[in-house]
Amino acid sequence: MAGAVRTGGKGSVRRKKKVVHKTTTTDDKRLQSTLKRIGVNAIPAIQEVNIFKDDVVIQFQNPKVQASIAANTWVVSGSPQTKRPDNLDNLRKLAEQFQKQMSGGAGAIPGTIPEEDDDDVP
Repeated sequence: MAGAVRTGGKGSVRRKKKVVHKTTTTDDKRLQSTLKRIGVNAIPAIQEVNIFKDDVVIQFQNPKVQASIAANTWVVSGSPQTKRPDNLDNLRKLAEQFQKQMSGGAGAIPGTIPEEDDDDVP
């Protein structure tokens, strides 16, 4: 006990209390003030964010998303889950749908009606 509270060698005065440093809240406050300075705005109603990195997918369920288009800054905060791409059923369905669209025609989107070209002068 005496060794934990003594700052110097033998015969020095012991400290009255041990100081506990709180860096996590300070870092969060500094980050929030910096984001506020560059003008990020909260984007509501985002249910899921998937970030593709190398061979894994970082997935956020119900994240807090903030963005500043002028500063080209996007902030995604929440609890992440690291998954393999083959584990995500939604991504697999989207990939299959995308492949069907690409094989069906160049740029053809199912369910749309092709527009007539009325730009010609009679």
